[in-house]
Amino acid sequence: MSTLLDDAHSRLTEAYRLAEVPDEVQERLQHPRLAVTVSIPLRMDDGSLRTFAGYRVQYDDTRGPFKGGIRFHPSVAPDEVAALALWMTLKCAVVGLPFGGSKGGVAVDPKQLSRLEVERLSRGYLRALADLIGPERDIPAPDANTNPLIMAWMADEYATLHRRHVPAVITGKPVHLNGSLGREAATGRGALQVLQSWAARRGLTPGATTVAVQGFGNAGYHFARLACAAGYRIVGLSDSKGAIYSAAGFDPDPIWRRKHRNRELKGMVYCDASVCEAAQADSLSNEELLQLPVDILVLAALENQITEANAGAVQARQILEIANGPVSPGADAILAERGIPVIPDVLANAGGVTVSHFEWVQNRTGEYWEEATVNDKLAATLQREAQYVFEQAEQRGISLRAAAYLHALSRIGGAIRERGTWDYFNAGA
Repeated sequence: MSTLLDDAHSRLTEAYRLAEVPDEVQERLQHPRLAVTVSIPLRMDDGSLRTFAGYRVQYDDTRGPFKGGIRFHPSVAPDEVAALALWMTLKCAVVGLPFGGSKGGVAVDPKQLSRLEVERLSRGYLRALADLIGPERDIPAPDANTNPLIMAWMADEYATLHRRHVPAVITGKPVHLNGSLGREAATGRGALQVLQSWAARRGLTPGATTVAVQGFGNAGYHFARLACAAGYRIVGLSDSKGAIYSAAGFDPDPIWRRKHRNRELKGMVYCDASVCEAAQADSLSNEELLQLPVDILVLAALENQITEANAGAVQARQILEIANGPVSPGADAILAERGIPVIPDVLANAGGVTVSHFEWVQNRTGEYWEEATVNDKLAATLQREAQYVFEQAEQRGISLRAAAYLHALSRIGGAIRERGTWDYFNAGA
């Protein structure tokens, strides 16, 4: 049975075949530079001691310091983290950021922890990996089930250990603790900007375009909110507990507010309510939402949501990946045969890391930008790179994913070539 990392490598096969880069690029990207597992002892509120497994994978730093999120989730495992770190390497290259790729996480259900336990776990993770983290070595950020406050705790722990403020060590921090304006909504905003570029090429009019969004966390919510404001009709929403549907469409904002208004915060900011309880609409299962006949199906939950088992039932006209790896390789092939284009994660969800780069730059220079400036810079970056990927796909007759990977490999390959490869060192042989 293939692992998630095997799946990630298999996606690169076509791009390696098409790319005019040294063979050494494939060799370098076959294995991560460093993969670490740590044990994090945590004193629980009742006085007992539990130990959690933490991970950090630094995949490739050819183009700059490692960059990648930290997630708290029960499914976190070495293979998953390595695959996400490889995708992060490619994502940073797709949008031209001076970063490599990394990823980290803790195998834990944070909803089962108190606020104080989450804080102690966050600081414990940072302490365990402090020697591997730094603004010029590896810069973490939020991911699934982590948020700006958790990043603030980690940045504070790093500052305590080093006895000095180092704001550029972590991005995605709260605004008043050296975070960047625009960072919280950046992943969703960036995904919408990529979709807008795609819609313009395909002749899609927002008012006549129906959208279903799987995943109503930070990225899915901000995408849905901004897409609704841009005129798209949001007809379906889902979270981990269920889904809702309304042919007339609905405004995601009041659903988000009602979903969170009466929640019991047993953990940090983890909501136990469901979208099904927050809106008057038809209730669906998550599987039924994936089969809605919509113009755009947005996947903003977790990996492997569309697989060979359900790809044949997808009725959406196109798919936008905001989550990492939500379409399996086998499903990709089925969707391609059915003429359903997939706008890939390494392009569509790059808004978060792009504004993380802006935050890192602001932290290092001490000059902070207005939110409009951040949003304008984000739009310029993603519009430029999206147009290039779409044009390459059309000109070469390849999938959008292959075109995005090809774009990433050209940049990574260029950096490897410019340090010297077999061709250079054997030129005089």
